[in-house]
Amino acid sequence: MTKYREILRLRSLGLSQNDIAASCQVSKKTVNKVLKLANEYNLRWPLEERLSDREIDKIIHPNGNETRKITDRKLPDFDHVKNELLRNGVNKKLLWAEYLEECRLENTKPLMYSQFCHYILQDERVRRATMHINRKPGEQIEVDWAGGPAYIIDPETGEQKKAYVFVGVLNYSMYAYAEAFPDEKQKSWNDAHIHMFEFFGGVSKMLVPDNCKTAVTGLVALTSPDWRLRRSRIINQNFLFVKNFIIVRFFKFIFWQIF
Repeated sequence: MTKYREILRLRSLGLSQNDIAASCQVSKKTVNKVLKLANEYNLRWPLEERLSDREIDKIIHPNGNETRKITDRKLPDFDHVKNELLRNGVNKKLLWAEYLEECRLENTKPLMYSQFCHYILQDERVRRATMHINRKPGEQIEVDWAGGPAYIIDPETGEQKKAYVFVGVLNYSMYAYAEAFPDEKQKSWNDAHIHMFEFFGGVSKMLVPDNCKTAVTGLVALTSPDWRLRRSRIINQNFLFVKNFIIVRFFKFIFWQIF
């Protein structure tokens, strides 16, 4: 959703359109359009408190919201796109190819790929409910196997082999580590963590795995002395000596808290 109130407030302070665009993280063209429409509908700062960005959008776009603009080209089915993008292996490029075929069969003008992505993004902004979560640097690493397997080909034999990609991300900086393994077994999971800690140069206070089987299956076994010993070895190899740690199950997530 465009930040209409903020654009009008900054304009009332005498900022240039370039400065407003940089502050609100939108294009100068968007700022110019908002100011022109605000002038047409006599919207001036200060605005009434009841006028939210969504209410302003309804005022300046009386025939439809900002996302679904009138165009001579066929718009994608946003509900279908939203549901399909939740599936493994589906991306916008694939959906665009299907959309082009649909337009060809209906003899309608399609959107170019950049326009297709633009309209989807605008629709997502209207639907999306977001909440900012405060993070601390180095406190948490989110770990998981990334989707379905990739495939590598042996250059000598031509044999195709599966490669399972482990990904670890520091959720404050979004600094990531990725490595491929031949399987998703416990040894690969442990080795992946060791290599990730070595890459990052330290250990976070908390690991947050998703609902992958390697992290979830056999949760009781993780409290065994054998697991504690192996876990300690992982930590000690990364220059951090730990007295104890606890495992907490929270909905579908497992938090490994180290202290």
